[in-house]
Amino acid sequence: MRRAAVLLPFVPAPGGLRLILTKRSAALRHHPGQIAFPGGKQDPGDADLTATALREAEEEIGLARDNVEVLATMPAHETVTGFAVTPVLGRVRHAFDPRPEAGEVDEVFAVPYGFLANPGHFLVQSRIWQGRRRAYYTIPWGPYYIWGATARILRALAGGEAER
Repeated sequence: MRRAAVLLPFVPAPGGLRLILTKRSAALRHHPGQIAFPGGKQDPGDADLTATALREAEEEIGLARDNVEVLATMPAHETVTGFAVTPVLGRVRHAFDPRPEAGEVDEVFAVPYGFLANPGHFLVQSRIWQGRRRAYYTIPWGPYYIWGATARILRALAGGEAER
């Protein structure tokens, strides 16, 4: 498994916390157009997986590393594409203007954490992948279809089982 990390950036907002997500570029080779957290694979120069998540968030959405208070990490989630992804939870200290990285991120948006924290909002769907049926979590929100590793991480954060 290749090591990777994602940042779950929580932003204080009127009405409660919001969680920043991205829509990956439709032009990407891997996971085009999918909803994801800012993040990616660990580089040799990264001190640890927290540094990976912070670096990737800065590159992908323009969130300065020193504008994030790291709160915790979650256990790594293995993906069917061969990654062990460590989620890093962080609180955004000050407002910032997201700057999507051209060619990698099409959109940056925020979802109310209260919605994502409700296990009742998750659905289980399935499809055939590499010759076998695979079940996975989804959590649709507005025009966004959140699924795969992102939905599994959110489901674990919401306190539900996350092995799908």
